[in-house]
Amino acid sequence: MDLPSLAIILQAALSPNHEERKAAEESLNQFQYTPQHLVRLLQIVVDGNCDLAVRQVASIHFKNFVAKNWSPDEPDEPQKISASDKIVVRENILGFIIQVPQLLRAQLGECLKTIVHADYPEQWPNLLHWIKCNLQLQDQQVLGALYVLRILSRKYEFKSDEERLPVSHIVEETFPHLLNIFHKLIHINNPPIEVSDLIKLICKIFWSSIYLEIPKQLYDPNVFNVWMVHFLNILERSVPLEGQPTDPELRKTWGWWKVKKWTVHILNRLYTRFGDMKLQNPENKAFAQMFQKNYAGKILECHLRLLNAIRTGEYLPDRVINLVLQYLNCSISRGSMYQLLQPQMDIVLFEIIFPLMCFNDNDQRLWNEDPHEYVRKGYDIIEDLYSPRTAAMDFAAWVAGQYAYTNFSDQNNFRSALHCIVSGLKDPELPVRVDSIFALRPFVEACKDLDELRPMLPQLLDDFFKLMNEVENEDLVFTLETIVDKFGEEMAPYAIGLCQNLAAAFWRCLNASEADDEGDDSGALAAVGCLRAISTILESVNSLPQLYVQIEPTLLPIMRKMLSTDGQDVFEEVLEMVSYMTFYSPSISLEMWSLWPLMIASLNEWAIDYFENILVPLDNYISRGTAHFLACKEPDYQQSLWNMLSSIMADKNMEDNDIQPAPKLIQVMFQNCKGQVDQWVEPDSSGFGSNGVGSGQSGLRLDAKGGAAAIKSHDRFGTICDRNRRTGCHGIAGRSIGIWAALRQKHEGRNVMVLHEDVKGFGRLCGRSSESGLLLAVGNWLREEMGNGSMNIGLAPPRDPQSDCRLWIFTSLAIPHQDIHHPYIADALYYNGSLTLGILHKLGVSSEIFNMWFQMLQEVKKSGVRANFRREFDKKVCCLGLTSLIALSEEQLPAEALGRVFCATLELLASYKVQVAEAKKEAEAESDDVMDGFQTDDDEEDESDREMGDDDDEEEGDEADSRKLKKIAAQAKGLQPEDEDADDSDDDYSDNEEMQSPIDNVDAFIFFVETVKGMQAANPTRFQNLMQMMNFNHQALASGIAQHAEQRRIEIEQERIEKAAST
Repeated sequence: MDLPSLAIILQAALSPNHEERKAAEESLNQFQYTPQHLVRLLQIVVDGNCDLAVRQVASIHFKNFVAKNWSPDEPDEPQKISASDKIVVRENILGFIIQVPQLLRAQLGECLKTIVHADYPEQWPNLLHWIKCNLQLQDQQVLGALYVLRILSRKYEFKSDEERLPVSHIVEETFPHLLNIFHKLIHINNPPIEVSDLIKLICKIFWSSIYLEIPKQLYDPNVFNVWMVHFLNILERSVPLEGQPTDPELRKTWGWWKVKKWTVHILNRLYTRFGDMKLQNPENKAFAQMFQKNYAGKILECHLRLLNAIRTGEYLPDRVINLVLQYLNCSISRGSMYQLLQPQMDIVLFEIIFPLMCFNDNDQRLWNEDPHEYVRKGYDIIEDLYSPRTAAMDFAAWVAGQYAYTNFSDQNNFRSALHCIVSGLKDPELPVRVDSIFALRPFVEACKDLDELRPMLPQLLDDFFKLMNEVENEDLVFTLETIVDKFGEEMAPYAIGLCQNLAAAFWRCLNASEADDEGDDSGALAAVGCLRAISTILESVNSLPQLYVQIEPTLLPIMRKMLSTDGQDVFEEVLEMVSYMTFYSPSISLEMWSLWPLMIASLNEWAIDYFENILVPLDNYISRGTAHFLACKEPDYQQSLWNMLSSIMADKNMEDNDIQPAPKLIQVMFQNCKGQVDQWVEPDSSGFGSNGVGSGQSGLRLDAKGGAAAIKSHDRFGTICDRNRRTGCHGIAGRSIGIWAALRQKHEGRNVMVLHEDVKGFGRLCGRSSESGLLLAVGNWLREEMGNGSMNIGLAPPRDPQSDCRLWIFTSLAIPHQDIHHPYIADALYYNGSLTLGILHKLGVSSEIFNMWFQMLQEVKKSGVRANFRREFDKKVCCLGLTSLIALSEEQLPAEALGRVFCATLELLASYKVQVAEAKKEAEAESDDVMDGFQTDDDEEDESDREMGDDDDEEEGDEADSRKLKKIAAQAKGLQPEDEDADDSDDDYSDNEEMQSPIDNVDAFIFFVETVKGMQAANPTRFQNLMQMMNFNHQALASGIAQHAEQRRIEIEQERIEKAAST
């Protein structure tokens, strides 16, 4: 289509006639992918002879087409814009940016942003050269270069690490010219408004370049000083009076006020980046000290002069006030900054902060016209970001907070203030009632004598729910949570009524949120708050299980609805409610069991991110409703659990961390269903599969007729094995792929034992982890080859498909996962050692599994700390699993293997005994230190003096803590491996989780001694031979464990007697 024809169609797209407009749009869509269509659109955009409205339509169509088609979403998606058209656009759009009016420049700017993000630097390497050249020219060329440089710098504003590497080159090439332009602009006398646009662009470029990290060029003190001098110059300079709009909305967006705002923005960012020495990396410390010494105080002085406009009645935009007060609020806690501010504190508080906080005419107007909007606006997070009043309140709150813990010499003063706030709940004005509720919260928290609140509690709760019927606000629920938490079990008489009212409030908030067309989240946030408050109530009455039975009918409709896709925004809160109801109720009702299929369905379909949360109620169902879980067939809970675990473990798209709760669930089942779920250990032995438990047929058992299904089953097994070994080998497998590819090619069609020797040789060269990685690859290859029957095993025929399907559960149990270091194979052994070991032998994997397990038991860090199984619980499970092997016959566990198991168990029990004793000692020490942790009044005053004063050493004081915090943060973000020798503490492996298990009542030492005595009685010769095999060290360990077991018998009996006496 030629240019005139295209212009006519674009003109028709503006027609008021619907049919003409529709025909034009269809024509544009029809020809949009033809060669040079995009180029012709750009030509019309820049054609000054065309009607501006037509050019605008062309610019919008051009922008939308570029945004949608310039860079395909998928790598294999075909390009819809030819390479030649892209070249023409890139070569011309830069020059056109400065030629078109502002209305069209905004559209082309969006296009340029899309192209820069997609093509720079790979497909557009000369872009930076164009910018650099135009920065050295004049007027419009400089404006165009600054405009483009702003877009380019913004691409990297939030980039970090390797993605940010181009920033250094951009700064190196452009900032010297940028600084030269900046210098000239700020020295122009009586500058026109156009100058403000240029300075604003420079500020934005600087902001984007320093937001996450300061470019290395700016660490030069001389270069940085020139920039800071210019920024401080702008900050101190008065905004021109001439040309300022009189309209308030236009005035705050006026160019010179925008320049002031961006300057304050930049200086605030630099202070938050370098104002606190405790947050600095060693390489930044010298620069941060220089910044604090030379600039932080000067910035504060400039900010205070800006705020003086409030005292004199001059204009200062709300956003500028907000940013300046943010700087004060951030810096006042520093001793040196407080000293600068202290002489002017009265002026700041009473002549600046107080007037900003005062109720004004605009507030009164909104109060009268729409009190609900007044309340909403007063607690709107977005308003807080820009409001001078919020920033002023934050600053005043910091000052007041210094005296918040002062004890009232006369408690009547506290009592009077409390009663004044409570009386506000009866005020006829809605905003007063709402603010009274919020003001009540800190009083409840600070109240030491609950008798002050106890008499008014029923009326308080009544006022709460009346207000919740009028206002949807999550802060209301926060105060209610505080009251519930404070009174604890005393809330029991009100628990049912509270849950009913909160449930009703939840449905109202949910309906309001769904009906809201404006996207206001207040209703949704309040709904979340209601569920959180319900959970707080459920936790507070946990000693009264019968209450849960009465509360259940109120909460069931919420749980049923919100465990589906309807509840994605509150799924975590609902799961917490289900956890409380299934844990504290006297028993799990059939109605509560109806939630199991909903959770399983959600997990299968979309809720994998909540697997860890879902694990808790599923654990409760299995452990507290074991009989129903095992017996029920409609629905079949075992089958649904098996299907879910099989599907998740086999999904190649799942991340390893996402599926770690799966083996935990297997652990829960083995520990709670001991002797009743043999089909999980060997699924085809009793027919566990798609046809159900005990059907006599296995849904996973496939014969030769299975064909493709058998191969698919192999693929599933391979995926599961691959996943488990990756988590077990800490990701080493990926580094061995290249080596494996070569080995596989070398051994194509050859005997697997020859291949195995090569793998072992590679392992000896590169270490055990690399060997494990190769074994993973070998396992995958074996799976493929066994699937198509082309592999010559050499020793035994290939395993049948159902054997591989059985093996998945052992690979999931055998290898300890990266984050939890727990050998779930131990659970299977404790469940049934004979059955488990027999299956492992049958599958031919027992040697590999036990060799790896024993090797991990022996691994220590450089400091001597155990590398694996560091939690008490993990050690205990290992001890129980290994001890279960000792009871096996000589046919199943030969004498040599018995000796190895026996010695490993003794060593682990000794380590477990030491860890339990240390944990007990630490718990007693913490209990003794509780009262010592409270500061005296003198201590508080000294601390306050240090905070207010100029403590030169404060930057050094917390440096070690700061490094520790940074390390923790780095580990959380995956930037640093967690298994470093630099931190050998077992603190993170203490068993402080409130978890319950059937093995809690099993003492590992007594279990070990009784098992050994049983073996001695059953086979004295085997026992005698075992004792003779042990060296002196292990004999001493055995004697010590026996003595400790006897001591534990006495302690357990004493605990039983004391418990019986107390009840």
